[in-house]
Formats: sequence, C-alpha cells, structure tokens
Amino acid sequence: MEATKLARRLPVGAEALPGGGVHFRVWAPRRRRVEVVFEGESTPEALALGEEEGGYFSGLAEGLNEGALYRFRLDGDDYLYPDPASRFQPEGPHQASRIVDPTTFRWTDADWKGATLRGQVVYELHVGTFTREGTLAAATAHLKELAELGVTCVELMPVAEFPGRFGWGYDGVCLYAPTHLYGEPDDLRRFVNEAHRHNIAVILDVVYNHLGPDGNYLAQFSEHYFTDRHKTEWGDGLNYDGRDSAPVREFFLSNARYWVEEFHFDGLRLDATQSIRDDSREHFLAALTREVRAAARGRATIIVGENEPQETKMILGFGLDGLWNDDFHHTAMVALTGRSEAYYSDYKGTPQEFVSAAKYGFLYQGQRYKWQRDRRGTPTFGLAPHAFVNFIQNHDQVANSARGLRAHQQTSPGRLRAMTALLLLLPSTPMLFMGQEFGATAPFHYFADHEPDLAGKVRRGRAEFLAQFRSIATPETRERLPDPGALETFERCKLDHAERDSHREVFELHRDLLRLRRADAVFKAQEPRALDGAVLGPAAFVLRYFGRDGDDRLLVVNFGPDLNLNPAPEPLLAPPAKKVWRAVWSSEDYAYGGTGTPRLETQNNWYLPGETAVALAPADPSEAGDPARGGGGPSEEEEVRKESLREWEEEG
Repeated sequence: MEATKLARRLPVGAEALPGGGVHFRVWAPRRRRVEVVFEGESTPEALALGEEEGGYFSGLAEGLNEGALYRFRLDGDDYLYPDPASRFQPEGPHQASRIVDPTTFRWTDADWKGATLRGQVVYELHVGTFTREGTLAAATAHLKELAELGVTCVELMPVAEFPGRFGWGYDGVCLYAPTHLYGEPDDLRRFVNEAHRHNIAVILDVVYNHLGPDGNYLAQFSEHYFTDRHKTEWGDGLNYDGRDSAPVREFFLSNARYWVEEFHFDGLRLDATQSIRDDSREHFLAALTREVRAAARGRATIIVGENEPQETKMILGFGLDGLWNDDFHHTAMVALTGRSEAYYSDYKGTPQEFVSAAKYGFLYQGQRYKWQRDRRGTPTFGLAPHAFVNFIQNHDQVANSARGLRAHQQTSPGRLRAMTALLLLLPSTPMLFMGQEFGATAPFHYFADHEPDLAGKVRRGRAEFLAQFRSIATPETRERLPDPGALETFERCKLDHAERDSHREVFELHRDLLRLRRADAVFKAQEPRALDGAVLGPAAFVLRYFGRDGDDRLLVVNFGPDLNLNPAPEPLLAPPAKKVWRAVWSSEDYAYGGTGTPRLETQNNWYLPGETAVALAPADPSEAGDPARGGGGPSEEEEVRKESLREWEEEG
C-alpha cells in the first residue's frame, strides 16, 4: 500500500491504522534496504519496506496491534536501530520502539479554547524533580494546587526520550517519544487533559538546535540531518537549509505539530533559538510558527523563545509570541545579592534599570555589552509588554549558582519580597520556577546520567563553564561542585511539597500577589505605553500604571534602607486630582513575615521603609485621610499613637 494513499497523521514513524494493521515509513536515503524487525513473543517475520522516491521506505504490517515492539535493520546489518520517529521507547533510546495508537485516549477538553501569552502566569516544571516520585502521574495530582495559587500556564522542561536514569532533557534523542522515565505516553496526555480541566495551559520546552550525543542514531539513516555549514556550541548544526534539507525540516516541523495535535499542548518554548541557523527563504522558526498555529485547529497557542542575543526578529519576523528576558533576571540578581560577575557584570541592579525594564523590556537593545565585547540586543519599541517573559529563577540560573541556590537563599527576606512584588505586578509575563512559590529548600543542580567516558566530559565541561564566575573559580568551590552524574545530585533536587505549609508566609505572598494581579483591572491590563517610572533614591523607584479616568496605581519599591523624600518633587507621586493614595498591598504585611507598613505619605512628605514594596490606589480624602495636609485628617501614625494611649489608660 502506497503512503500517498494512506491518511497518515505524520510523514514518518509507525502508525496504527483505523482499519487494523500498522504502517511504517522512514527516511533513510543512505540505505538501500530497510526492514522492520519485530520483538517479543508471537511476532511476525521481518517486514521489508518498499523504497519510495526521495529516500523514503514504507510498508504495511497487517494484523499488527498497538504495543508491538520493533526496530529497523539497515542494509542487512546485525545491529538494529530504534525508529527515529518512535512514539515510545519503553526501555530507553537504545532499545526497541513501541507502537502507540494515540486515538485510544479519551480527551475531555473539547471546550478548551487554548491560550494566548497575554494574561498568563507561567510555571516552569521539571517532571523528574517536581515530586518525590518524579512521574507525570504524581505531577498531575498537584495541578489543582497550582491553579489555586494563580498559575495559568505550566511550561514543562523537555520530555523527549534521553539516555540514563535522570537528566534535564536537553540532550533528547528520540524527539517523538515521551521519556519512559516519567510514565507512559497517555500519562502525558492525562497531565495536559487535567491541566485544561483546571484552566491551566501547558506548553512544552523543545530542543530544535541540537540532539544529545548518546543514543542519537539519525546519521545512520541519513548523513544530511546535520551540516558543518552551521556550527553551534554543541557541534554541527541541524541541516535546515542545505542539501536534502527538505525531509529534515519536515521531520522537525512535524514534531512541533505532533505535540500540539496528539498531546493537545497549547504551544512550545523553544530552546536556544540563536543556534537554529537557517538561510532558507522561509526561516525554520517562521515555518514552525505557521505549523503550530495550523495544528491547533482554531485553538489559541503560545510560542516562546529563549534567545540570548535578544533578537526581536523572533517576534516581529518569525511570529513568536514572546521571549525570555535575561536582562530582567540579571539586574534583579545583582540587586538581590550585590554580586556583579561574569554575565552579571554589565548590570548594576539600580532603580533606573528596573524602570527601563518595566517600560521597554530588554535593557540591552544594541548597546555595547562588555562581557561579550560586542553589541547586544535589538530595539523593542512597539512590542507589547506581555511579550517579555520575566523571572528571577529558572532552571539554568538556579543551577549556575554552583550550589543550586534559590534566590531566597542569597538575599534578605524583605528584599526578596519586594522583588517578588515587582516580578508579579509588572505588565510583562511573569514566570515562576517550581518551588519558588513556597521558598523550596531543595537546590536545583545540573544533572545528567551518562556512560563513564561521556560523564567525565560533562563533569569537566560543567566546571569550566562555571569558572567564568570568580566566586566559583576558587579552588575550595571547584572541589565542592556537585557531580552532574551522581544519583544523589539528582535526588537532592526533588521538591518537598510539605514546605508549602511550613513556609506558609512565602506561599501567601505569591498567592496574594497573583490574586491582586488577576483582580485589579489596572495591574491586569498589560496595556502598551501605560506605565512610567522614576528613580526616587539610590535603591528606590516608583512605577505608575495609568488606568482609565485617573484610576491609576503606584508601585513603590525600595531595595535599600529607609528613605525620606522631603521634598518630593516627582510628578509621578502626585495622586489624581482630588484624591489621595491608599495602600492596597504591602510586602511588609505580617502575613508574609513582615513587620507592618506605616503610611508612606506623611506630613513630612514621603517615607519609604527599607526593603519594601507597596502598591497604592487612589481614594477620597474623607475615606483615607490626608496626612499631607495640615488639617485634612489625622495621620495613620497619630491614630496608632492615640489608640495606644487609650489602651494604656484603660489598663490603669
């Protein structure tokens, strides 16, 4: 039976047909003969595939059912290879592939409309360490808690099959097969289905810039999967634009469609897009965006890119929805820790940097970046605020602290509360890293389980990478770097969800901020050019969110010591006409472990408590009192003093 007469869902791979049997198709232009060899009891004889034009081989195995195991024999060799488009590798990337029929899963998300990036609160999650069990089934049980927190979009770190017992997933080699380490393919479908039931979108982190070195058999089928015309930090680039590149593009574009069509993902996060090199008339990323939108069949989708050089053409030219904002992270960590080394050296953590990040997204838009001795970034003018995905933690940055330290372990509680308020109330898209919402004490290290020789190279390479940090390059630190290949390194990274209760103050902080972001029309708006800011002091600044008809909001942030603005000649501090400012939220609330926040505007002008963030909204003077006037009502401090006197008198 010819492939062109079949209603195949994918151009390659093994597909169970509605009427029975399984159709196989593989691209192997460097081979003259391809056979499917079945494994297990009561299996049929090897199936010789017929050759098609363009280097494809295909054939139908009648009477074969879902669950059958198979591999490919190439040109009669003794060694058998897994299917490059395998839908499941039950024993890892070196063993047999298993036939999966995706149509047997019963979805219940027919009413789900998808999601756009605007309005999202993203939560990055590594399945293997999110729970003690490290499975998709265990992770699914926590979706309700994430919804109650205010998370609207889960970003799964890569799940494509990779070698070893544990890993981050960025060295995947079987790109169509959800790794067996986390469960069955239907467990992944169940995770997405249940997320949709809780009104949570799910996007998948995918790697289309390289493949892992162990278990990567693509070159056995065609040497044209890779090209030396484009180099990446992992070696030869993928061949998206050279000789025989059309089937390569088809393989990876179909993979993007596959996750959306067969697993109902709401979009993708694209790893290291700067390493996806393509000189074709239509860049691979533009084609990918088109394919993902089409695969969703009317549902809204999200495509976010990681792009170190901060190229806005990813959005303006290729159609991505957003980009990770490393600039925000870097200036935030300098402000939190006081350390400015390696790739943090071009940031000062100053109020002006935060005002600029709030208004323009990226801080570097073509200026010289001395760490790289070159210009970095491109203009962002005209991009919507939600296009910038901001974070103060993610998998890379936590691991790059050498000890896998999270932000709360590197700064003061007050300063982190204030920074969390900034992250979650800015009009950009905020992203939390798993466990951040309850101050998880588990570290997050780099870990990867490889055979001894490769494991040694990974260990040395990791140490060399971290040596860019002067504080890590010291002999005592290098001696204590965790071994990426050690099981205990991986095990230490598993979250303890009981800390959600024992660290309740941290959890309440995040939940209340997300509630404010969701419920307050001005903070929720994410409107372009609806925000301005000003520096108030060495570590203090104000952001003003312009609402309709003067219904503005202020976010006053002070990362330094107490500051008295007297005088205060800054127009952004002035309330709307005939109004005064009333605090609606403070990072120093007792519920978050703070010590309380006196009124900011007093008869001695503005008083900003140290390491505090306060959100304010306009109110009538008669309701809120006006301490800035000589007789417009008692100050909050005066009311507190009078109440204390009354209590003292009543006690005798």
